[in-house]
Amino acid sequence: MHPVDNPPPSFRPLFLERVPCGFPSPCQDYAEQKLDLNEHLIAHRASTFFLRAQGNSMQDIGLYEGDLLIVDRSLTPAHNDVVIAELYGEFTVKRLLLTPKGPVLQPMNPACPVIIPDPDTLVIFGVVAHFVHTPSRRN
Repeated sequence: MHPVDNPPPSFRPLFLERVPCGFPSPCQDYAEQKLDLNEHLIAHRASTFFLRAQGNSMQDIGLYEGDLLIVDRSLTPAHNDVVIAELYGEFTVKRLLLTPKGPVLQPMNPACPVIIPDPDTLVIFGVVAHFVHTPSRRN
């Protein structure tokens, strides 16, 4: 089975009514417009891929084990971007810090060590454009 390069739009209702996180408010009973999540989350289809997060090194930004990462290879990595990097033949997701001494890969969990890679061998595979976190796992 191969992924579809250009899936057809899959529009779902988008309600323009905002949902307060405090006290309940009645919602409108109709959708104001339609939203295709592919259009909303994927800016560059040809250069976007998906991964699942593993481990807890990025938990302080709300990225947890099993979350879906939407990675865009066409974006130029910038300071403070969350990136997919290759280190010693393994992939990792970390925050990229561009310092005068060179790049640093910073986990977002104080229990995990900061990584100072060799700038000549560091490969950034893409920038995490979005991640989808499921607040409660249900089987």
